[in-house]
Amino acid sequence: MRVRLSFLIAFVLAASASSSMLYARSGSKSSSHSQHSGRKGPSQSGDKGNFDYYVMALSWSPSYCESHPDEDEQCAHKGYGFVLHGLWPQYDRGGGPENCSTTDDVDKKTALRALAFMPSRSLINHEWRTHGACAGMSPEDYFALADRAFAAVHVPPELAAPEKPVETTLDALRASFKRANPGLTDDMMSLHCSRGELVEMRVCLDRNVALKRCGKRMQTRCPATADITLPASR
Repeated sequence: MRVRLSFLIAFVLAASASSSMLYARSGSKSSSHSQHSGRKGPSQSGDKGNFDYYVMALSWSPSYCESHPDEDEQCAHKGYGFVLHGLWPQYDRGGGPENCSTTDDVDKKTALRALAFMPSRSLINHEWRTHGACAGMSPEDYFALADRAFAAVHVPPELAAPEKPVETTLDALRASFKRANPGLTDDMMSLHCSRGELVEMRVCLDRNVALKRCGKRMQTRCPATADITLPASR
């Protein structure tokens, strides 16, 4: 009886440990996904067309190219400044739908047009599968809307494609974008940095891609007082 009881206790402890390991692995994967998307939300899937507004992510291409030197299509001395990272459907409560089911693919004609503002075919296909399919429209219409969104937010002239690194601050960056975009306010945008360099600017837009206040969980992730560097375009 003692042998059987000892065996039962050992079995229960082993099952509990296995369950804890599985939960930890699942949590680690979720955390990694959140870091990739830059957002935390209630869902990583959703219904097409069921969202409240868009976040347009503008990537500072020179920062990206420093860590991805083999990305020839976007980098390789192309001289880009801000490029479109993505146009993401969002919920007012935070986060947004992702990975909605779709049988549509981005056709060659649509991809060629999108390369004008999103200069990477792999990025175009990734953004369609992860975010665009949730917008409730065809790839052609989604990237046409992304083109309109990209054109709707004006990049300050001094940040168009600087040949030398730009040293600035968070307040100065915000002020530059507000001067270039009348009506833009601090609660309509967020800035994201890594190791003192600007990585991305995100702007909140309504479903007609007009400027709007951001929903919950949109936070700036740049130093409030230290200088921020924008690597030169090359």
